Amino acid sequence: MYDSTDVAKAAIRVAITSSRAEEERLILKLKEKGVQAVAVDVGGDIVNSVHVMIERALIASRKSGLSRGDSHLDDGAIAGAAREAVNQIAVKTIGLNGGGKIAVCRYKEHLSVCVFMSIGLMHLNEVVIGLGHRSIPAQ
Repeated sequence: MYDSTDVAKAAIRVAITSSRAEEERLILKLKEKGVQAVAVDVGGDIVNSVHVMIERALIASRKSGLSRGDSHLDDGAIAGAAREAVNQIAVKTIGLNGGGKIAVCRYKEHLSVCVFMSIGLMHLNEVVIGLGHRSIPAQ
């Protein structure tokens, strides 16, 4: 049985994976426990691409089956949680580029989105993390 804290931890673990193979193994392990998970790479000028990051989280969630594609409730929850996560890192990213990953995890009515990125100039990077949570009807 997972609660909102466990789903948030799962999203963080998926977002901080360092390779696609590690990410895929973790997603399969979570699936065995009933947790749906998906991740997508993001990067660029963060402030000017907030909408792109939210869209990527939505599209990845739909393609993976984590979200019902015809449900504005699911889409709204994912978009809201993704926006919250991005807003938490926005202050540190003004005027800078970044690269990283957005992970979305869901267990029944619990949904968490985590953004994990490296931002900065050349080799002078900062690591940032943002997390958003929403409750939605179970699938």
